[in-house]
Amino acid sequence: MCGINGAFAYRADAPPINRAELLRVRDAMTARGPDAAGLWVSDDGRAGFGHRRLAIIDLSEGGAQPMLDPDTGNWICFNGEIYNHQALRACLNRNGVVTRTQSDTEVLLKLYAQRGEDMFADLRGMYAFALWDARRREMLLARDPFGIKPLYIADDGATLRFASQVKPLLRASIDHRPEPAGHAGFLMWGSVPEPYTLYRGIRSLPPGHWQRFADGRAAKPVRFASIVDALGHLPSAAGGKTDDALDQIATAVKDSVAAHMVADVPVGVFLSAGLDSTMLAACAASAGELRTLTLGFSEYAGSPHDEAELAGEVAGLLHARHALHRISARDFEADRDKLIDAMDQPSIDGINVWFVSKAAAAQGLKVAISGLGGDELFGSYPSFHQVPRLVKLMRRAPLGERAGILLRHLAQPFAAHLPSPKYAGLAEYGHSLSGAYLLRRALHMPWELGRLMEPAMVRDGLEELATMNRLDASIDGLDSDRLAVSALEMQWYMRNQLLRDADWAGMAHSLEIRVPLVDLQLLRNFIELPDLDAASEKRTIVRRVAPGLPESVLNRPKTGFSVPIHQWLNPGTASGVMRHRDWAGQLYRQFAAA
Repeated sequence: MCGINGAFAYRADAPPINRAELLRVRDAMTARGPDAAGLWVSDDGRAGFGHRRLAIIDLSEGGAQPMLDPDTGNWICFNGEIYNHQALRACLNRNGVVTRTQSDTEVLLKLYAQRGEDMFADLRGMYAFALWDARRREMLLARDPFGIKPLYIADDGATLRFASQVKPLLRASIDHRPEPAGHAGFLMWGSVPEPYTLYRGIRSLPPGHWQRFADGRAAKPVRFASIVDALGHLPSAAGGKTDDALDQIATAVKDSVAAHMVADVPVGVFLSAGLDSTMLAACAASAGELRTLTLGFSEYAGSPHDEAELAGEVAGLLHARHALHRISARDFEADRDKLIDAMDQPSIDGINVWFVSKAAAAQGLKVAISGLGGDELFGSYPSFHQVPRLVKLMRRAPLGERAGILLRHLAQPFAAHLPSPKYAGLAEYGHSLSGAYLLRRALHMPWELGRLMEPAMVRDGLEELATMNRLDASIDGLDSDRLAVSALEMQWYMRNQLLRDADWAGMAHSLEIRVPLVDLQLLRNFIELPDLDAASEKRTIVRRVAPGLPESVLNRPKTGFSVPIHQWLNPGTASGVMRHRDWAGQLYRQFAAA
């Protein structure tokens, strides 16, 4: 795990890249890679990379970056992990390719020399990288299928600049003007939806895509993997094949965890009392000494929301080296400014990841396993029931979308008296899975933005976002409600909020967070079980992975991992009624002012 940045003056009339700018952007990401720093600039001064290293695989100087392939003259700058690098290296060696290190970075260079863009079919991991093709004098950028690792691009039509984070990239010569779609998108969702940022000059490379920049031109991004395609090809095990299907899923989960344990440093596991983290910890226990960490909140001590005691019980049964770290409102106040400063883009979530990452780093860990993605994979969010149920209900109502818009306009003056402003949009959006999902996940509805932003900015932002069109495209071709909601959750909430929060909050403490349940190979080996609910699936899999765990652990009702942010932000109100909207408003004002 690292921080990468670079530049390429790809048009002939563009000035050479600025070495001082490369260093400035690179060193703004020191927390991402405190172990070493590297720089490469081409002989003609038109291409260059910066790199900050967090050494996890091949801790020697052989793993330093930017890395040169002496056989081709190609250079690479890589952020992430390739979990199957050992098998890939062995295959390369059998085919006569000489490798000099145990680094997964070198494997990428050698694979590219052998297979070009076809290499992506071989990779299992999380990654964002830039590769300089010396013979073709082209820059290749690529990002993993789920978008676990970020890659932000600033392309002014003459010079490409890129980095692992938005804020460091702002230190380069780019367009800083506000991007209306990014601003409107944050207020709608509580996170900035890809590919947008708050700045007109910076966008993200789409997940599962590669893009080439050559002399004089920037090619369009090319897709090499699709989450929707993978979900659309899942087999279904309705009826009597449930046991075999659960065996296959359990095997796939164990295989993914084993792959994600590959490291030359200790790997910890974030352990709550939930089934996802229990499943992962049980799988990880077979890989050697298990280290687990639980985050507890003083405000929840002794309440049903307190997961510390049960997590400790699970850790004991798995013979883990366990640590409990409790925090309170005082810790939040002490860290609040540092947390917001580290937050690369505004997000109403991520506070828990900040504190658990801080605790993991204090334990000496560089790598931790997270259960992120389990709810999206197994269908255990409330949205998997609520969204299809709303659609079925609204389709019975004799109202079309046009009538729904009219009804919403009529209801707006009374919105303050409704339980939620979203109720005004039920008839307008509730007829489709995409619209119902927007109602379920949106922080503010589109018609509310006019009182939060300038009207012209709202208009431009909503037009560019084209939210309903993009939501519809996210589920195109999926005929199962469960799979459609999975696709929506994976591509919107998980990608734009959960994965991004894991990246910035973990990297702020020089911690790599790995997510075995967000894995394309696991997804392709998954089986849809329409006759079984998510909790039953998970319990059965945990029983097969760790037969000794008691039913008190397996049958605990799902509560979700919550953070007492309302109490922290509004300590004078006993009920803690401060809502996410208020936190979003505070963050938005702070980011917009910056």
